[in-house]
Formats: sequence, C-alpha cells, structure tokens
Amino acid sequence: MAKLDVITLDNGKAGSVDLSDAVFGIEEIRSDILSRVVNWQLAKRRAGTHKVQTRNENSRTGKKMYKQKGSGGARHGSRRAPQFVGGSRAFGPVVRSHAFDLPKKVRSLGLRHALSSKLKSGSLIILDQAALEAPKTAALRAQFEALGLKNALFIAGPEVDNNFALASRNIPNIDVLPNAGLNVYDILRREKLVLTKAAVEAIEARFAVEA
Repeated sequence: MAKLDVITLDNGKAGSVDLSDAVFGIEEIRSDILSRVVNWQLAKRRAGTHKVQTRNENSRTGKKMYKQKGSGGARHGSRRAPQFVGGSRAFGPVVRSHAFDLPKKVRSLGLRHALSSKLKSGSLIILDQAALEAPKTAALRAQFEALGLKNALFIAGPEVDNNFALASRNIPNIDVLPNAGLNVYDILRREKLVLTKAAVEAIEARFAVEA
C-alpha cells in the first residue's frame, strides 16, 4: 500500500493518506486497455451529424440527358449521378451514432490503470480540499504556480466548490471535475492528477463495491 503526503493549496502539509494497491498500485500498465477506453469515450462524444445529399435529395433535374442510343457515348439517365459535377456523392456519410459497446470490466480496469500510471510516474498529488473563500483567479493561479501545477486535472470531491470552479475556469490547461466526472481520457490528457482526500475515499469505495 502506497502512502502519499497530503498538501494544502498553500503548499502546507496536512498529513498523509494510504492508497489502495488494487486501485493505484498496478505495476504493469496496459496501454492497450487505456487505448480501448479512450477510443470508446471519444467515439461516444462524436456528434455523427455529417451528411451528404443522396440522389433522391439532389435538386438537379432527373430528366434523361440524351437519347439512349445513337450518340456514341455511354448511356446515362440522370445528371444526379455521382460522376457528374453537381451530382450526388456515392456512399457518402450519413447521420449515425459512432458509439460502440465496451464491457464494464474493461472500463473499470482502464480507470484503475490510468490512476496507477499517474502514481507510478509521480504525477499524482493529494490535496486536503479544493475550496476557496473567494473566487479570485489571480490568487489561485499564484497558488498553482507555487505547487508547480501548469497542466492538471482536479477531482474535487462529491461536488465542486463554487468559488474554486469560478476561480479556475479561466486558467489554461486546468480542469476541475467532481468524483462522478472521473474518466480515463481526462486523466491521461493532463500532466498532473490532483485528488482531494474526499475524492480518494470515494474512488476506493467505488472500486471496493465493484470488486
């Protein structure tokens, strides 16, 4: 079981916390599992609203271009055909969902591998709490600089403190999510992962129930 120091936003010490090996202690990080989960997430986000006109939707005339025989050219029946300028596209994209199924066990395993990869690389920080008395962006940016946080994902607990959310939303490369928003893609896209003590407890409790 790994033990990490808990810090405050002012870079002070606030004790330590034990991290479960089942969640944070996976030694062999499976990049293939992480890739599957990220692809699954991004596929679900796609709007799928790309669309081209099919032949029955094209407003060009459907009148036969010229007589069937005697012209010496190929036989054609409509200017809507895809080989003509202004015609319809053959086998073009249509409105559809890009989502696909991924087993729940694979999703759960992917999240544990993502969390373990942050601990293994030294990119996991445990914060006492993510809360502010006033929504001051400049003050919070200074605190982040003191902590060396330039590109980070904050998991703030069951709910995000409103002042913290307001102060951090204009700081580039900083994301703040509640426990329910924890996901593999956002963990991997940021250099640092910052968890509050409440978030650690919720994450370990979640995986204890799944086990």
